[in-house]
Amino acid sequence: MAFAGKWETETQEGYDAFCKLLGIPDDIIEKGRDYKLITEVTQEGNTFSWTQIYPTNATVTNKFTIGQESDMETIGGKKFKATVQMEGGKLSVAFPKYNHTSEISGGKLVETSKAGSVVLIRTSKKI
Repeated sequence: MAFAGKWETETQEGYDAFCKLLGIPDDIIEKGRDYKLITEVTQEGNTFSWTQIYPTNATVTNKFTIGQESDMETIGGKKFKATVQMEGGKLSVAFPKYNHTSEISGGKLVETSKAGSVVLIRTSKKI
């Protein structure tokens, strides 16, 4: 249940390079650079609801159960199927263009997205 709660972005490392790699337009990158992304997570056993509220007021909610294929969606609205795994307290999932992991470290939500050598690390505090 460590992931459950409401989280707000504190820091982002590699934001610009990662967004450009994904093809996000410059004006959206600019809006999001200092935006405090809100992530809301509910957890019942191995079933999660993971909602992120983005700078364009877009909201994406993905519901999944660890180890089961689920319907997922990207911020760009692309729908895909993926299986979220948990190993050593880390959630991991393969998105269409990158791999994403989430973990709780030092009381913070740390999300790492990797696409080749480009890495985005977003750290959020519980609110």
